Amino acid sequence: MRLANVNGRGSVIIDDQVVDIEQATSGSISSDPMEMTNKLNHSILSELTLDDASHELDELMLGPPVPSPGKIIAIAINYRSHAEEAKKEIPTEPHVMAKFPTCITGPYSDIPMRDLEMVDYEAELVLAIGKSGLSIPRSDAWEHIAGIMLGNDVSDRNEQFRLPLKQFSMAKSYDHFGPIGPVLVTSDGFENPEDLKISLNVDGEQRQNARTGDFIFSVPVLIEWLSRYVTLNQGDLIFTGTPGGVGDSMEPPTYIRDGQIVEATLEGVGSLRNRFVSGDLK
Repeated sequence: MRLANVNGRGSVIIDDQVVDIEQATSGSISSDPMEMTNKLNHSILSELTLDDASHELDELMLGPPVPSPGKIIAIAINYRSHAEEAKKEIPTEPHVMAKFPTCITGPYSDIPMRDLEMVDYEAELVLAIGKSGLSIPRSDAWEHIAGIMLGNDVSDRNEQFRLPLKQFSMAKSYDHFGPIGPVLVTSDGFENPEDLKISLNVDGEQRQNARTGDFIFSVPVLIEWLSRYVTLNQGDLIFTGTPGGVGDSMEPPTYIRDGQIVEATLEGVGSLRNRFVSGDLK
Protein backbone atom coordinates (compact mmCIF):
# COMPACT_ATOMS: atom_id res chain seq x y z
CA MET A 1 0.00 0.00 0.00
CA ARG A 2 0.96 3.58 -0.63
CA LEU A 3 -0.24 5.78 2.22
CA ALA A 4 -0.14 9.57 2.07
CA ASN A 5 -0.92 12.80 3.86
CA VAL A 6 -3.05 14.63 1.30
CA ASN A 7 -3.86 18.15 2.39
CA GLY A 8 -3.63 17.05 6.02
CA ARG A 9 -5.80 13.94 5.63
CA GLY A 10 -4.74 10.31 5.74
CA SER A 11 -5.20 8.71 2.32
CA VAL A 12 -4.49 5.58 0.33
CA ILE A 13 -3.02 6.20 -3.13
CA ILE A 14 -4.17 3.74 -5.80
CA ASP A 15 -3.05 4.35 -9.41
CA ASP A 16 -2.56 8.07 -8.66
CA GLN A 17 -6.10 8.30 -7.30
CA VAL A 18 -6.76 9.46 -3.74
CA VAL A 19 -8.88 7.40 -1.37
CA ASP A 20 -9.71 9.51 1.67
CA ILE A 21 -9.44 7.11 4.61
CA GLU A 22 -12.06 8.70 6.87
CA GLN A 23 -14.61 8.96 4.06
CA ALA A 24 -13.93 5.48 2.69
CA THR A 25 -14.22 3.83 6.12
CA SER A 26 -17.33 5.83 7.11
CA GLY A 27 -15.38 7.37 9.97
CA SER A 28 -14.13 4.15 11.57
CA ILE A 29 -10.59 5.42 10.95
CA SER A 30 -10.10 9.15 11.42
CA SER A 31 -8.53 11.56 8.94
CA ASP A 32 -5.43 11.98 11.16
CA PRO A 33 -2.46 10.80 9.05
CA MET A 34 -0.91 9.29 12.18
CA GLU A 35 -3.59 6.59 11.99
CA MET A 36 -1.75 5.26 8.94
CA THR A 37 1.12 4.12 11.15
CA ASN A 38 -1.16 1.84 13.17
CA LYS A 39 -0.70 -1.65 11.71
CA LEU A 40 -4.05 -2.68 13.21
CA ASN A 41 -5.65 -0.44 10.57
CA HIS A 42 -3.75 -1.90 7.63
CA SER A 43 -6.05 -4.85 7.00
CA ILE A 44 -8.97 -2.43 6.58
CA LEU A 45 -6.98 -0.04 4.42
CA SER A 46 -5.77 -2.86 2.17
CA GLU A 47 -9.38 -3.63 1.23
CA LEU A 48 -10.05 -0.14 -0.16
CA THR A 49 -10.28 0.05 -3.94
CA LEU A 50 -10.48 2.57 -6.77
CA ASP A 51 -14.24 2.55 -6.27
CA ASP A 52 -13.55 4.44 -3.03
CA ALA A 53 -11.38 7.10 -4.73
CA SER A 54 -12.51 10.71 -4.59
CA HIS A 55 -10.05 12.58 -6.82
CA GLU A 56 -6.75 12.45 -8.69
CA LEU A 57 -3.55 13.02 -6.74
CA ASP A 58 -1.95 16.47 -6.90
CA GLU A 59 1.53 15.90 -5.50
CA LEU A 60 1.77 19.50 -4.34
CA MET A 61 -0.91 18.66 -1.75
CA LEU A 62 1.30 15.99 -0.17
CA GLY A 63 2.46 16.65 3.39
CA PRO A 64 4.70 14.52 5.60
CA PRO A 65 3.10 11.04 5.87
CA VAL A 66 3.97 10.90 9.58
CA PRO A 67 3.56 14.54 10.68
CA SER A 68 3.77 14.11 14.47
CA PRO A 69 6.19 11.33 15.43
CA GLY A 70 6.67 10.66 19.12
CA LYS A 71 10.43 10.39 18.73
CA ILE A 72 12.91 10.29 15.89
CA ILE A 73 15.99 8.11 16.16
CA ALA A 74 18.80 8.67 13.67
CA ILE A 75 21.64 6.26 12.95
CA ALA A 76 25.16 7.53 12.29
CA ILE A 77 27.57 5.77 9.94
CA ASN A 78 25.44 2.94 8.54
CA TYR A 79 27.05 2.71 5.09
CA ARG A 80 30.67 1.75 4.60
CA SER A 81 31.00 4.43 1.93
CA HIS A 82 30.04 7.11 4.46
CA ALA A 83 32.41 5.71 7.09
CA GLU A 84 35.26 5.78 4.58
CA GLU A 85 34.66 9.35 3.43
CA ALA A 86 34.30 10.52 7.05
CA LYS A 87 37.52 8.65 7.90
CA LYS A 88 35.75 6.64 10.60
CA GLU A 89 36.26 3.02 11.60
CA ILE A 90 33.44 0.66 10.67
CA PRO A 91 31.29 0.57 13.84
CA THR A 92 30.62 -2.72 15.58
CA GLU A 93 27.37 -1.45 17.10
CA PRO A 94 24.94 1.29 15.96
CA HIS A 95 25.63 4.87 16.98
CA VAL A 96 22.50 6.91 17.68
CA MET A 97 21.47 10.55 17.42
CA ALA A 98 18.08 12.21 17.77
CA LYS A 99 16.09 14.52 15.56
CA PHE A 100 13.41 16.54 17.33
CA PRO A 101 9.87 15.91 16.03
CA THR A 102 9.38 19.60 15.20
CA CYS A 103 11.93 19.27 12.37
CA ILE A 104 9.45 17.30 10.23
CA THR A 105 8.24 18.92 7.01
CA GLY A 106 6.76 17.88 3.68
CA PRO A 107 8.35 16.25 0.64
CA TYR A 108 8.21 19.41 -1.51
CA SER A 109 8.53 22.10 1.17
CA ASP A 110 11.09 24.90 1.03
CA ILE A 111 13.87 24.52 3.62
CA PRO A 112 14.95 27.77 5.34
CA MET A 113 18.69 28.07 5.99
CA ARG A 114 18.44 31.29 8.04
CA ASP A 115 21.97 32.79 8.00
CA LEU A 116 23.74 29.41 8.10
CA GLU A 117 26.69 28.76 5.79
CA MET A 118 27.33 25.03 6.30
CA VAL A 119 23.97 23.35 5.60
CA ASP A 120 24.31 19.82 4.22
CA TYR A 121 22.07 17.01 2.92
CA GLU A 122 21.78 13.30 3.81
CA ALA A 123 19.40 11.05 1.86
CA GLU A 124 18.08 8.29 4.12
CA LEU A 125 15.59 5.44 4.19
CA VAL A 126 13.15 6.17 7.03
CA LEU A 127 11.20 3.54 8.96
CA ALA A 128 7.85 4.27 10.61
CA ILE A 129 7.00 2.10 13.61
CA GLY A 130 3.53 0.56 13.36
CA LYS A 131 3.40 -1.67 16.42
CA SER A 132 4.95 -0.76 19.77
CA GLY A 133 7.50 -3.05 21.33
CA LEU A 134 10.42 -3.51 23.68
CA SER A 135 13.16 -6.14 23.23
CA ILE A 136 11.98 -6.98 19.73
CA PRO A 137 13.87 -9.94 18.22
CA ARG A 138 15.21 -9.32 14.74
CA SER A 139 13.03 -12.14 13.43
CA ASP A 140 9.95 -10.07 14.32
CA ALA A 141 11.32 -6.67 13.23
CA TRP A 142 9.20 -6.18 10.12
CA GLU A 143 6.04 -7.00 12.07
CA HIS A 144 6.65 -3.77 13.99
CA ILE A 145 7.25 -1.57 10.93
CA ALA A 146 4.32 0.31 9.38
CA GLY A 147 6.23 1.22 6.27
CA ILE A 148 9.14 2.91 4.55
CA MET A 149 9.62 6.53 3.54
CA LEU A 150 12.44 8.65 2.20
CA GLY A 151 14.00 11.37 4.34
CA ASN A 152 16.64 14.06 4.09
CA ASP A 153 18.55 14.43 7.37
CA VAL A 154 19.41 18.09 6.80
CA SER A 155 22.33 19.14 9.00
CA ASP A 156 24.09 22.33 10.09
CA ARG A 157 27.70 21.10 10.01
CA ASN A 158 29.01 24.17 11.84
CA GLU A 159 26.87 23.41 14.89
CA GLN A 160 27.25 19.64 14.52
CA PHE A 161 31.01 19.77 15.01
CA ARG A 162 31.19 22.71 17.42
CA LEU A 163 33.68 22.05 20.18
CA PRO A 164 34.10 21.06 22.92
CA LEU A 165 31.13 18.66 22.98
CA LYS A 166 29.65 18.77 19.46
CA GLN A 167 25.91 19.13 18.88
CA PHE A 168 24.74 16.36 16.54
CA SER A 169 21.09 16.25 17.64
CA MET A 170 20.55 20.01 17.78
CA ALA A 171 22.29 20.53 14.43
CA LYS A 172 19.89 18.09 12.76
CA SER A 173 16.71 19.31 14.42
CA TYR A 174 16.09 22.88 13.32
CA ASP A 175 12.54 23.48 12.10
CA HIS A 176 12.09 22.11 8.54
CA PHE A 177 15.34 20.10 8.68
CA GLY A 178 13.46 16.79 8.32
CA PRO A 179 11.57 16.49 5.02
CA ILE A 180 9.99 13.04 4.66
CA GLY A 181 7.77 11.23 2.18
CA PRO A 182 6.49 11.49 -0.40
CA VAL A 183 4.41 8.48 0.70
CA LEU A 184 4.59 5.72 3.30
CA VAL A 185 4.92 2.35 1.55
CA THR A 186 4.17 -0.88 3.40
CA SER A 187 6.81 -3.60 3.17
CA ASP A 188 4.64 -5.78 0.93
CA GLY A 189 5.02 -3.10 -1.73
CA PHE A 190 8.62 -4.15 -2.39
CA GLU A 191 10.19 -7.24 -3.87
CA ASN A 192 12.93 -6.83 -1.24
CA PRO A 193 12.50 -3.94 1.21
CA GLU A 194 16.06 -4.41 2.45
CA ASP A 195 17.78 -3.67 -0.86
CA LEU A 196 16.58 -0.44 -2.47
CA LYS A 197 18.40 2.10 -4.60
CA ILE A 198 18.82 5.50 -2.95
CA SER A 199 20.26 8.63 -4.55
CA LEU A 200 20.43 12.41 -4.23
CA ASN A 201 21.05 15.24 -6.69
CA VAL A 202 21.79 18.93 -6.11
CA ASP A 203 20.59 21.06 -9.03
CA GLY A 204 20.68 17.92 -11.17
CA GLU A 205 24.24 16.90 -10.18
CA GLN A 206 24.32 13.45 -8.59
CA ARG A 207 25.99 13.49 -5.18
CA GLN A 208 24.79 10.24 -3.57
CA ASN A 209 24.09 6.85 -5.17
CA ALA A 210 23.89 3.58 -3.23
CA ARG A 211 21.74 0.63 -2.24
CA THR A 212 20.31 0.05 1.22
CA GLY A 213 21.55 -3.53 0.98
CA ASP A 214 24.93 -1.97 1.80
CA PHE A 215 23.81 -1.08 5.33
CA ILE A 216 26.35 -1.96 8.00
CA PHE A 217 23.40 -2.73 10.29
CA SER A 218 20.32 -4.15 8.57
CA VAL A 219 16.79 -3.11 9.43
CA PRO A 220 16.15 -6.18 11.65
CA VAL A 221 19.45 -5.64 13.47
CA LEU A 222 18.62 -1.97 14.08
CA ILE A 223 15.15 -2.76 15.43
CA GLU A 224 16.51 -5.43 17.78
CA TRP A 225 19.39 -3.24 19.01
CA LEU A 226 17.36 -0.05 19.47
CA SER A 227 14.57 -1.82 21.36
CA ARG A 228 16.89 -3.50 23.87
CA TYR A 229 16.22 -0.80 26.49
CA VAL A 230 14.01 1.73 24.67
CA THR A 231 10.39 1.09 23.72
CA LEU A 232 9.69 1.77 20.06
CA ASN A 233 6.21 3.26 19.92
CA GLN A 234 3.73 3.36 17.09
CA GLY A 235 4.43 6.52 15.11
CA ASP A 236 8.13 6.73 15.98
CA LEU A 237 10.58 7.21 13.10
CA ILE A 238 14.02 5.79 12.46
CA PHE A 239 16.38 7.54 10.02
CA THR A 240 18.65 4.66 9.04
CA GLY A 241 21.81 6.50 7.93
CA THR A 242 23.15 8.06 4.76
CA PRO A 243 25.56 6.79 2.08
CA GLY A 244 28.76 8.48 0.98
CA GLY A 245 28.66 11.69 -1.01
CA VAL A 246 27.68 14.30 1.57
CA GLY A 247 28.82 17.86 0.88
CA ASP A 248 30.94 18.04 4.02
CA SER A 249 33.22 15.29 2.69
CA MET A 250 33.78 16.80 -0.75
CA GLU A 251 37.12 18.40 -1.65
CA PRO A 252 36.70 21.20 -0.85
CA PRO A 253 33.59 20.85 1.38
CA THR A 254 30.57 22.01 -0.61
CA TYR A 255 27.45 23.15 1.21
CA ILE A 256 23.99 24.03 -0.05
CA ARG A 257 23.55 27.54 -1.43
CA ASP A 258 20.49 29.78 -1.57
CA GLY A 259 17.99 28.65 -4.18
CA GLN A 260 19.45 25.21 -4.85
CA ILE A 261 17.08 22.27 -5.41
CA VAL A 262 17.93 19.06 -3.58
CA GLU A 263 16.15 15.99 -4.98
CA ALA A 264 16.45 12.63 -3.23
CA THR A 265 14.97 9.40 -4.60
CA LEU A 266 14.26 6.00 -3.04
CA GLU A 267 13.34 3.04 -5.23
CA GLY A 268 9.68 2.09 -4.88
CA VAL A 269 8.86 5.15 -2.76
CA GLY A 270 9.48 8.25 -4.88
CA SER A 271 11.31 11.54 -4.54
CA LEU A 272 11.69 14.53 -2.26
CA ARG A 273 12.28 17.86 -4.00
CA ASN A 274 13.16 20.69 -1.66
CA ARG A 275 14.36 24.20 -2.46
CA PHE A 276 16.79 25.62 0.09
CA VAL A 277 16.42 29.32 0.78
CA SER A 278 18.36 31.85 2.82
CA GLY A 279 16.54 33.52 5.69
CA ASP A 280 13.31 32.35 7.27
CA LEU A 281 10.21 31.23 5.43
CA LYS A 282 7.67 34.01 4.92
